[in-house]
This record gives sequence, structure tokens and C-alpha cells, in this order.
Amino acid sequence: MSSRGFWRRAQEDPGWIAVVEPDGTEHSAGDLLGRVNQLTHALRARGLKAGDGIASLLPNGVAPVELYLTALQAGWYLTPINWHFTAPEAAYIARDCGAKAFFVHEQFAELGAAAADGAGIPADVRFSYGVVPGFTPVEELRTGQPGTLPEDRTAGATMHYTSGTTGRPKGVRRALSGMDPDEAMELASFLLQFFGVTPGQPNAHLLTSPNYHTAVTVFSGGALHMGHTLVCMDGWNSETALELVQRYRCTNSHMVPTQFKRMLSLPDEIRAKYDLSSMRWLIHAAAPCPIGIKEQMLEWWGDCVWEYYAATEGGGTIASPEAWRAHRGTVGNAWPISEILVADEDGNSQPAGRPGTIYMRMGLAEFEYYGDEEKTKANRLRGFFTVGDIGYLDEEGFLFLCDRKSDMIISGGANIYPAEIEAEIIMNPRVADVAVFGIPDEDWGEQIKAVVQPADGVEPGDDLAREILAGLEGRLAKMKWPKTIDFTVELPRDPSGKLLKRRLRDPYWADQATKI
Repeated sequence: MSSRGFWRRAQEDPGWIAVVEPDGTEHSAGDLLGRVNQLTHALRARGLKAGDGIASLLPNGVAPVELYLTALQAGWYLTPINWHFTAPEAAYIARDCGAKAFFVHEQFAELGAAAADGAGIPADVRFSYGVVPGFTPVEELRTGQPGTLPEDRTAGATMHYTSGTTGRPKGVRRALSGMDPDEAMELASFLLQFFGVTPGQPNAHLLTSPNYHTAVTVFSGGALHMGHTLVCMDGWNSETALELVQRYRCTNSHMVPTQFKRMLSLPDEIRAKYDLSSMRWLIHAAAPCPIGIKEQMLEWWGDCVWEYYAATEGGGTIASPEAWRAHRGTVGNAWPISEILVADEDGNSQPAGRPGTIYMRMGLAEFEYYGDEEKTKANRLRGFFTVGDIGYLDEEGFLFLCDRKSDMIISGGANIYPAEIEAEIIMNPRVADVAVFGIPDEDWGEQIKAVVQPADGVEPGDDLAREILAGLEGRLAKMKWPKTIDFTVELPRDPSGKLLKRRLRDPYWADQATKI
């Protein structure tokens, strides 16, 4: 049988529902394929050639899926831009990625227009979903174009931006394969296959996070190419997620630990309302998952909760429910096409059980940070790369995360990992979220600060702080207890669940810098 990505599957089964939008609108594979083909023809007519880049500011729904499929069958690089960025930040990425076309949804009209101006995007290649002044509507762009499959199809790619360990964000770029798109995308679904995800219907993927994240592209895009229905959320709501799993009999999803915590915080009567038995692969990553949270999810959802550790740059580990139970707290062992190295400050491999910097490599195409040769060469060790995480391997090669190197606290000469402390504090039912980091201390170098977001209806203050510390008794050495606890209405997290800890920590160190 020939290889099948979305395009060939859509020709074979045009009636399959490929995308369900957040408002419930359904799009068949045949209808989506026709629009994708029209868009490909239209952009080629505007002069786009294989190897060119396009950028987008689009909310979850059919629009980013349409553009993704267009780029990937025409040999273009697609860069989705974070819509939480400021106009200068969005303009930097649109300019840096070399976008020859820019697509903006009317929901982000003001940001998109400012970014286009800042990036110098020509007026004739600005396109909009809905009405954006100065942009050509996509419907108009497609008008008169054939819905037939274009000739000379060649596989494109996404180019997501990541900060890595230092500096401004850079696009992670891989050479185009020159392969047939269906063949390339069937191969690209390798990661889902590591989890045992099966192709075809009846399968549905619940898309829970913004489309500009690499993991969303990998998992939702991979599911679509395997013939699954994408059920889109545009913003997180815990009960809505449960209701969608039940309504569409979702079989797989990608989530982050923050979403787990929020679902677990729902009242028992709400959690009991929904039938979640269809879920077979509830996959999570993006941040360390506290052991207690993971255990509660396994108890509630059953042995469908899978974990992995990876980076936009490539490579990673995977932990099945069974492997996690046998190696409690692990993020798994290396993928069959990946290698893991843990090294000390001198680049020497660390023995089992001893923490060091985690390096990875993947036995596929090498990557580069687009337009930044120096950054591409940095943070490398014997062909491996690092994003600055610290962890260790056990005797059987299972990886355990400690923390980000940049987040590690050195107090009195001892290395203290905030993630370990956060994992204990978050288990308090009166705590909704927590961040732990180091602040300056004249005697110890750094002291431990905790910032806590109380659960709804919980009064912040000294009583809650004392309760939190009392809960650490016998669970953490007192050297790891926060010296002070502050409270906030909401911690800064991006929509993928990653904690923006620098926003909390940097003011303390900025004050320190003025004293030097």
C-alpha cells in the first residue's frame, strides 16, 4: 500500500470529519482538501516557491490546519507565531523567518497589522481569515483556483521558534527532504507510533493548547495524518475538556501537568459526570509532572497516561504507564531513534544516579538555528545538544529530571532543585499553583522563595503559609523549605503550561545588580 498522509487519506475517504472547530463546526476531509489545494495554487501564482517561508497568527480551528497542510504539500516552511507576543516580538519572528506570505485572523487584527508593518511584509502577501484592514481575505485569495491536487508536490516543514538557553528566539530549521508529502508525513508520525497510537477511524484527538507550540504540531498534525478527527479547543476549560472527550469519544490528546492539576481540582461530582473510557493515549510533557499529580491521574483516567521528554530541536524519551510505575518519577528511556547523555561541567559522562546536564541527539536530519551559526554550534557536546535541563539516568537508562539549570538554587554551596519543592507544595489542596526560585541572600548566596496561587476561595496569608510549611515536615529536608512565601492571584504561565519564572525572579536580581 502506498504511503498515506492527510492528502491521500482525504481522497480515499472525503466524508471523514477531519476538524471540529471550537464552536462545533465540522469540516470534512474532502472539503478541507479542496481548500488546501486552492490555497496552494493561489500562493504559487503569487510567486511562492519551494523553500520559501510563510508565517501565521491564527487561533485554534480549521484555519491553522488548512495553512499547515498547504505548506507541507508545497515545500514551504510554516512558522506559527505566538499571539501573546507584543507587536515588536511578532514582527521580529515574521521578519527573521523570511516570510513571503503572512496570514492573520481577525481576532488578532491589531497585532497582525502592527507585526506586518514592523516586519516589512509587502501588502500583496498579507492575507486574513475574516476582516483585517489592509489584508486580502483568504476567501478572495482562493476564488477561481482549482480544488485539484497541484502538480510537483514536495514536502514542506514547520519552523518553530525557541529561545533555547540564551538570546532571542531562533527558528529550529531542518533541511527539506524533497519527498512526496504523503510519504514524508507518514514517516513524521513516528513519535505517535512510539506510544502505540493506531491510524484511521474511529479515532479523535483533543487539541488543548495553542497551535504555535511544537508539540501541538507534532501530536495534532501527526494524528490528522493518521486519519484522526481533530477536536479543537481555543482556550482551556477543565470541564469542557472532559465534556469533549465524552462527546467525541476522543482516543488521544496532549496535555501539560498544569491542565492535570486543574482537572483534578474539579469537584468530585463534576469529575464523575463524564465517561472518559474512550481515551487510550493521554500524553503529557512540557514541564515536570509532580509524582502525586501523576498518581492521581493514573488512578482517575487509568493506564492511558503516557509521558515523554523532548525539545523542539529533536530527540527525547518516553514512559509508558507500566514503565513509570516501575520507575516512579521517570520521564522514560530514549526513543529508538534518540540518544541521551548526562554530563558534568567538563563534558564527562555522569554515572547512574548522579545529576548533570542532559544532552540529546536524534538519528534523523540535523537542525540549525535559522540565521544563527554561532547559536547552532553552542550548547553542543560530541554531536549532542542541550536545552539546559538537569537530570540523571538510573541503572536501566531511565531518565529523571531535576530542574532547569537556570532555575537551580545554590544555597550555602548546596544544589537545590525548585521542581522538587514545587512538587510537594502543589499537593496541598488549598494551593492552585506554585513557583519556587532563589533570591539573593548575603549569608547563603541564595535563599528559597515560594510564590503561591491559592485555590479558589482560599484566603492567602500567614495561616496558609504555616500550613504549607507544616506539610513539608518529613517530606523535604528543612534546608529545602522556602524561607519566605508570597501569594499572588495568578502565576504567569504561557498557554502550554510552562511557568514564566523569570518574571517572578528577575526583579530580585535586578535590585541586587544595582548594589554591585
